[in-house]
Amino acid sequence: MLIRAYAAADWPGVWAILEPVFRAGETYAFPRDMSESQAHDTWTAAGKHVFVAVDEATGELLGTYYVKANFEGAASHICNCGYVVSERARGRGIAARMCEHSQREAIARGFRAMQYNLVVSSNEGAVHLWKKMGFAIVGTIPEAFRHPRLGFVDAYVMYKRLRSAEPSA
Repeated sequence: MLIRAYAAADWPGVWAILEPVFRAGETYAFPRDMSESQAHDTWTAAGKHVFVAVDEATGELLGTYYVKANFEGAASHICNCGYVVSERARGRGIAARMCEHSQREAIARGFRAMQYNLVVSSNEGAVHLWKKMGFAIVGTIPEAFRHPRLGFVDAYVMYKRLRSAEPSA
């Protein structure tokens, strides 16, 4: 598997990955009826560095992620990411590989920490993986997410320091 920067020609494959996840409405706080154009503008917005995971043998897109500053100004050293793996490629370690890649990319871009703002508590696979990748739950937002089957469920804010603090002067 190769993880590389997103190119405009990748959009149809990225949309094929994102659309079922957005329509299901179980893990992301995007409108379930979001149009393809809105999704494109949201996923590839200015300030986001977007990547795709590609099966090198077939060229098939297996997943996508973005990394962006989570805040501006004095907290702009903390980034945020969003990851989606193709339904057909789940269970193959792709999310973990994209997470590892995103951390390297974040450090290369000068970020010192990574924060996930809304990890849906019922998304147990993601919660488990992010913990395994070194993220800690630093906050719980009660009933923050309106799950289409489960009703209102909690969401977590998860955080990981990416590098140690610079020495003080």
